[in-house]
Parts: sequence; structure tokens; C-alpha cells
Amino acid sequence: MSAFAIQLMRGTLPNDIEPEDKNAFETLQKMGALVEEHGLWKLSSLYRAGRLYMGKDGRGYIEAEFKEQRDLLIEPDHLGDARNGDVVVAKRFIGRRGRASGKVVLVIQKAHLFTIAYTHRDEQGNFTILDIRTGEPTEAKMPGMDLKAFKLGTVLKVDIDTNEVLEVFGHLEDAHVDEKISLALYNRHDAFPSECVDEALQIESEVTKSEHEGRIDLTDLDFCTIDPVTAKDFDDAIYFDLKSYTLYVAIADVSHYVPYFTEIDKEAKKRGFTTYFPHKSFPMLPRELSENICSLKPRVDRLAFVAKIALDRDTLAPLKEEFFEAIIHSKHRFNYDAVDGILANSYTGDDETIKRILHWLLPLHKVTQRLRKARLQHGFDFRSEEIKLTIDDAHELVSTQIETGTPSHSLIEECMLLANQAAAKRFKGDGDSIFRIHEPPKLDKMEALLTELAAIGLYVEEYEDSPDLIRAIQKEAKKMGLEAEVDAMIIKSLRQASYSPFNVGHFGLGFSHYSHFTSPIRRYADLILHRLIKTQLRNDEEEAEYLLRNIEPLCVRVSELEREATKAEWDFRDRKFARWAARNKGGFYEAEVIEAGESAKAILKDPSAPQGITVNLRGEGIMLFDRIRIMITEVNIPQVVIMAELVAKLSKEEMEL
Repeated sequence: MSAFAIQLMRGTLPNDIEPEDKNAFETLQKMGALVEEHGLWKLSSLYRAGRLYMGKDGRGYIEAEFKEQRDLLIEPDHLGDARNGDVVVAKRFIGRRGRASGKVVLVIQKAHLFTIAYTHRDEQGNFTILDIRTGEPTEAKMPGMDLKAFKLGTVLKVDIDTNEVLEVFGHLEDAHVDEKISLALYNRHDAFPSECVDEALQIESEVTKSEHEGRIDLTDLDFCTIDPVTAKDFDDAIYFDLKSYTLYVAIADVSHYVPYFTEIDKEAKKRGFTTYFPHKSFPMLPRELSENICSLKPRVDRLAFVAKIALDRDTLAPLKEEFFEAIIHSKHRFNYDAVDGILANSYTGDDETIKRILHWLLPLHKVTQRLRKARLQHGFDFRSEEIKLTIDDAHELVSTQIETGTPSHSLIEECMLLANQAAAKRFKGDGDSIFRIHEPPKLDKMEALLTELAAIGLYVEEYEDSPDLIRAIQKEAKKMGLEAEVDAMIIKSLRQASYSPFNVGHFGLGFSHYSHFTSPIRRYADLILHRLIKTQLRNDEEEAEYLLRNIEPLCVRVSELEREATKAEWDFRDRKFARWAARNKGGFYEAEVIEAGESAKAILKDPSAPQGITVNLRGEGIMLFDRIRIMITEVNIPQVVIMAELVAKLSKEEMEL
């Protein structure tokens, strides 16, 4: 469901409609599909908005949004120009056999505005244009140009309605083209509109205290930042007062520099998130802000929005939680590796500034260890691994590295979790804020996972509910030495975390209240939350009312944008993996089966191969978690498909070699 569709169903003011949706809104008004109730415009009861799903028989369906509804059937001759995945408005009627049916009257959001395609010749030598998403033939034309003149493998951006070529991206033989493909497939962008850049250049480049009266001056406190070594956008800084046992979490005060309705805000709302590729980030905010005045750089004054949390020394329960605008002066920039080294070697520092910071940072580490232990009594510790890629100047894969949680990561994580909970607890959860929610899994889905795991001899017989079942599965997996593998399967069985104006808690973390407060440079949800908290501090009911008037569609929007950003990152990674596989076609590698059955998959577990590469597997008698030897047989770079053949199952002796 799109944000605009939710506005149409719930009711909206015309002024609240996004610019890109105004034409559709006016069209629906003219056709009489909208009715006005109490000043709000909404769809008449004869109409329904929703995402269209196409069946193999050519018929479409609009999924029901409420229990009392049935899916709406759309016959092929009632689809109009709508395509699979489009968000549409349909007029309802009773079809044959009393089935709830409808006719599409308007496409309000296209699933895709353009196609990414490439030139190709089939086995018979026939020239064709193939859709890079599906590998199916598509249409493309370029006025005054015969596309057959292009080199085979030329990548094109094609308007989905007119079939006209909008841009030539490059060629599949050039690995640089992957960046353009991944960004375009998931509607991510690099360059900012000139209006945004001009606006950013007008913003102050340094903080002058006298110009920011009313802020609490914390520049004397020894704040520090801890981030990846390559980071440029420092969202958060921390300080721990040992005497009062008070944690200060200072967050970049983006909302001060990015008011509502500015060009920067409009673009940030479209992007929603910063997207990270191995060689480059594609920021939500112009770099003039994200890497400069908003970034909590060391040894300069910066504006911050601070969460101040006083802890009970014995229980570590928050005694008092405050939020306020401040000025800080970070004294040092650490990276995670450096802090891990400090924690491992009990280093106390040579430099006076470092000594002062470590005086509170080392005790804070022990505090966060206790916080984590207490948190895991209610939440879960899933063994997830992040793969870091290194690519060369030619954009080819050089190496991969598995990144797991380290003590320094855990230290920062627990501090951020405290701040995020404190922010969420300020609100009732009845539609008055933007929450990060994670709903509990359905028990039947977890039981289906249990059935699958029974094939490898993992059994759980007694459990009361989903949390109890998950812990029991993890306990048995640990006995079998399959913690990481089984955790990956559990994660797939869980619902996705998302944003919502209604609080239902966070199942994975075990929190009753949770939100995203700590990363407004790279997440639009955090920026909205900052604005909402500031309306509380100023008792500004009018602005709060405006922010909340559209909070539900906004939550839908940022949830969708989060998924798109993640898919773009995964797509780019997988394209690098596919190129490596193409260079190593015919090679033999050890692997582990991660999915059995008709759609069997294995992940390479070979010291000579990059880590994290998944292959589609052919072979007989394949069992879940088998250690096997495979041969890479086929690679489709455009569709990012790696095929492999089972060569042999490995014995325990072979696995230990």
C-alpha cells in the first residue's frame, strides 16, 4: 500500500497531498470517486485503492486491507493500462457468481516508471532487447538511431509508457555500470537537485555560540564519537558522567538546519535513507550538511539534540530521561577497531584528552555489558553476519570480509538503544509518533520452520509460545554447532521491522517502546521524531497536529523506502558476486546447503572464494546444511543468477582438512 492510497482511504486535506500525487487526486475528484466528510476527502465506498497483483491467468487482484473485505478480482478486460505491482483505484461491482470484482479506473502509483534493459542476440542470432529484471523481451526505441548499431550488452534506461530510451548507462562488460543499474532499479539517486545544493550552501559552515542562545552549553564535557573507519557522517556522540551515572547521547541536530517544506526536506523525504555501496554512499542529505555542519566532527562546536539518561547504579534502570537542544564539542573521533584494541588491552591512554575519555569510557563498557545481558532476558541474540566488500578501481570484487558484532559495536549499540527507548516512551503509541515496531511472528510460521529443521534432526517438543519456541530452537542449534545457520532461517521466518504511528513493541529487541532517534543524518524517520519531540518541548500543539495529520502515510512511505535502499545495496553486492563467478566459471568450491528441495541453494564456504556468495544448486539427494563440493556451471550477470552443479558430498574427514 502506498502513502497516497492510505490518504485516500483514511481521508486527507487537499493541501496535504504530495506534489506528485495532485494530478491523480484531482482526477479522482472529477470522476466522483472522492467524497468530502468533515473537511477531509476520501474514497467513496464504491471504490478501493490497493496494490495490483497479477496471476498467471492474466487476472488481477487487489488485496483486502481489512478482515471484513475480500480480495477484489480484476478481470483482464478491466485492467486498463495497469501492470503488476501498480497501486490503483478500482470501482467495485458484483461479478459473476457473486464474486467481489472491480474495474481499474486510475493508476495512482506505477510499480516502475522505466525499464532497465540491454541489447542481446538469442541462440538463433535474433536481435532483441531484454528486461534486466526478468530476462524477458521488451520494447525500446531511440529516434534517429537503430539500436542494432549498439554493441551487444549495452544497458538502456527505457520509459515504460513510450518505450523511448531515456539514457544509455554503459555496457555490461564494464563493471562500473553496476552502480547505475542498482541505483535505477530501486529508485535511488546520487546527485541532488541544484535547489537543494544552493539551499545547503546558504547554511552556516561553523557554529558560533552567540548565535544559538537558549541552548545548553555542553562543550566542556568530554564527548567522543565511535564509528567505522571510513565514516564521514557522524550522527552520534556519547559522554558518561561517572559521578551521577548519567549517559549523554548527543545526536546531530538536523531538524535545526532542515525545516519542513524546504527543498532539502522535500528531497530527504523522497530518499528516506542513505544508501551505502562498498565504494561510496548516496546520502539522504546533501554532503554539505551530512559530512560537514551536521556531522559531529571532533574539535569543533556542533549543534546537538541530546538525550540525557540517569541510570540506577544497581539495576541500570533509567531514573530520569530528558531531551534538550545543546552545543557540544567532541574531543576525539575513535573508530571501532581502535576501541576494540583499547578494550582488549586495557589501554588507558598517553594523551591527556584520551585519558580523560577512557576514564569514563572503560567503566561505560562494563555498564553496557550489563545492559546487554539484561536485555537478552527478553529479547533475542541472533548471530547475523554482515559482509563487507572491497572493490578495485575497475569496480571488480577484490575481497570480502565478514563483520560480526564486536565489543565496541555493542557499547555504542546499547547506548543508542537507551536513547531510542527514551524517545519512544515520551509518546502514548496511539498514533501520536513514529515508532519502530517489530510484530511477533505467527506461531504457524515458526512451526513450519520446526518441521523443516526436523529433516536435519533438530527437534523441539515442548514450548508455550513463539518466543519460547525460538529460544528452544536456538538451544538445540547450539548443541549441533549450527547457531549461525539456524539463526539465519529464524530471521527469514520473522516479520520485517517497520515504522508505524501505533506502538506494538519490538519483538526482536524485547522492548515495549522503541523508535529511531539516533540517526537523523541518514534516516528520515529520525528527523520526524526529532521534530515531534521538539513540539513537546515547545508546547507547540499546532505543529504537532500538522506532523501527525499525515503520520500514517509517512510511516508507510519510509518503510517502503527502507526496503528499496536495502534492495539496492544487496543488488550491487550480488552483481559483484556474479562477476566473480563468471570469471571463475568451471571452478570447484566447497559450499554449505542453506535451502533444500526444488529451489536448492548453497553458500560458498571455500577459503579460495569470497565469503557470502550464494549459488542455485542442481543435484540429487541434497539435504539442508550438507557440506558439499560444487562446480560453477552458468552465470547470468544481467539477472544476477549463479548456477552450480553438485559434484560430491564431503565427509567429516574432508571437511576437517
